[in-house]
Amino acid sequence: MKVADLIAARQPNWVELELLCGKMGSSDMKPDEVHRFSTLYRAACADLALAEAYQLPPNTVEYLHRLVAKSHNQLYRSRRYRWQHWFDVVFINTPRQIFHDPCVHVATIVFWGLFLMSAFLAYQDSRWPGFCENILGEDAMLAVKQNHSNSQEGYGSYVANSGAFGGYVWHNAGIGLSCFVSMLGVLPGLVTLAFNATYLGAAFGYMFRPEVGDSSANFQRFVTAHGPFELTAIVLSAGAGLRIGIGWIRTNGLTRLDSLLKNAREALPIVMTAVALFCLAAIIEGYVSPEPSVPWAFKGVISLGSSFALLFYFVVLGFPRSNEGEDG
Repeated sequence: MKVADLIAARQPNWVELELLCGKMGSSDMKPDEVHRFSTLYRAACADLALAEAYQLPPNTVEYLHRLVAKSHNQLYRSRRYRWQHWFDVVFINTPRQIFHDPCVHVATIVFWGLFLMSAFLAYQDSRWPGFCENILGEDAMLAVKQNHSNSQEGYGSYVANSGAFGGYVWHNAGIGLSCFVSMLGVLPGLVTLAFNATYLGAAFGYMFRPEVGDSSANFQRFVTAHGPFELTAIVLSAGAGLRIGIGWIRTNGLTRLDSLLKNAREALPIVMTAVALFCLAAIIEGYVSPEPSVPWAFKGVISLGSSFALLFYFVVLGFPRSNEGEDG
């Protein structure tokens, strides 16, 4: 190829890269434009090396030097903290990603399907006699009943409540971590999630039976406020683990390592959302749930508010907009 032909063939890419340099870092720059910018930048670096090797006209070499330097500065320059960027990540990108993630869908269906079915069968003992005894065991049934035989007395001090908060964070994080890690193996994770959903559902169903007496009322007062955040966080932990676990099975043409890294990046927002929900649940569980001075009606308001907040975040904010379909 002649020098003139080479310059003519490459000039449109150089012009496009220069235009993208002007948009780099602006809030209206789209993800595909960022990807295109990096591709053109690498190509310009290669063009500069070829221009110097084949001794292209000095004005072309000088232009490429300036273009590559400008692109480098735009790509690696330090930027001020942008609140709008993080707002978009937290309240636009993350809920939409979670709403569309099939791994989260699977975890949601498995957990809530088995949880509700198990709770119903444990509550309606006549539907499946002995179901609760087979799932929980008589010792566990007696233990959970005795643990809530007396009304919670509260901790009475900020220090004690702070200690309880730390304990609940550790406990909740342990549940989420076990679901996340087991899901890396996919099948073991699905079994673990199914077991936890069935066990928790049976415990809830049993403790809601009228014949349990005062323990039932005390149990309901304790779990009402923090339940929505905690159970949703368990589902998200399992969904994030499943997302990474699928990465080494279904690579979509990538190497296994690249597929794992790609799915890990996609799972990160789900993990961080689960961590935030576990912390919110621990705050409520440490400071509100055990306090007898807090009316049950107020705990119910917290539960309803939490549920509506979750629906708004994951469904309303996550639901695709009409302009998304036009863009696609």
